[in-house]
Amino acid sequence: MPVQPMMMPPVIMDQREIPGGMARHTPYMSQPDVRVHELNKRLQQRSEDSDNLWWDAFATEFFEDDATLTLSFCLEDGPKRYTIGRVLIPRYFRSIFEGGVTDLYYMLKTPKESFHNTTVTLDCDQAMMVTHHGKPMFTKVVTEGRLIIEFTFDDLTRIRSWHFATRQHRELIPRSVIAMQQDPAMVEQLSKNITRQGLTNYTLNFLRLCVILEPMQELMSRHKAYGLTPRDCLKTTLFQKWQRIVSPPETTRQPTKKRKRKGSTASNNTAPPKNKRSPAPANFNLGSTIPGDVMVVGEPTLMGGDFGDEDERLITRLENQLAEQASQNSQLSDVKAGMPQDQFRNSPLSQNSPWAPKQSPSHSVEDIKPSLTQTPSSSS
Repeated sequence: MPVQPMMMPPVIMDQREIPGGMARHTPYMSQPDVRVHELNKRLQQRSEDSDNLWWDAFATEFFEDDATLTLSFCLEDGPKRYTIGRVLIPRYFRSIFEGGVTDLYYMLKTPKESFHNTTVTLDCDQAMMVTHHGKPMFTKVVTEGRLIIEFTFDDLTRIRSWHFATRQHRELIPRSVIAMQQDPAMVEQLSKNITRQGLTNYTLNFLRLCVILEPMQELMSRHKAYGLTPRDCLKTTLFQKWQRIVSPPETTRQPTKKRKRKGSTASNNTAPPKNKRSPAPANFNLGSTIPGDVMVVGEPTLMGGDFGDEDERLITRLENQLAEQASQNSQLSDVKAGMPQDQFRNSPLSQNSPWAPKQSPSHSVEDIKPSLTQTPSSSS
């Protein structure tokens, strides 16, 4: 008997061709519209026994951990907009089926894709959400609107944001069902809508509760983590928020201007500013401590000064007449007491020291020597 050739599964190739006449393979990352088709298939696999674990697995497969789902529509009392987070997304899809829906899928016509650095956006202006209802009568509800889905550009291609804006909806009933009804009251009952903008009352009530449940996620997480009572969780959360309001985090320190070094200038009439000097202790004799020049140290930036941003002290050399007079009086008292003057002549703090800078011979001790030596003889 003849051997039949083995049938190989067809390889999906991209419609675009590269030079040479060979079609290229599709990229490894799934296309956004393919992911929507996979989402429809997974929803069809749902059964009546699907529990919370199945719905959490469904949301984990198609939605990112920080994904958001937004619904916009207009009711009788005005436009509505609901946004829920990743934790409540599986409960949203579950509420659709618990409201009487037996089947749910999305249809996209001429979707547009735009690629960014890390995301892929699918924008479909002619999107339809189709739901099948079995009670009170078989009804097919077609909700038309605009669907904008933002996918993560990676191998998983999960949804980061989902926004469906409803424009209108239609409820379709088989003609055979209406023909079978002879009661005018029953016909009038069938003519009433069973949804509001394509959503059942069960799902609308869930979205209203999400407005309350979304801010309470912090309380629920704290209760689950620490086992506190609801009242204690509320007290702890409010106290932490009050602390953040009363004592906000410290702002970053503003960068100070670049410090400009000031050259040391000698002036007889210059005095150090008052806010740059520390208070001197009691019984402090400047002349007896530092004979000669006065070295003034300015305060650093951390102590309120304005000399720079690297905590450096600026040392300026000032000529102080009061200090010089006090130094001369101290040396006069030392001479009268009979102390030798040469013991301070070579001191580094003395003006006549070899290490000291050369200055004008004004106010020198040598000029006072004749008057000092003549004072005892005249008194005798």
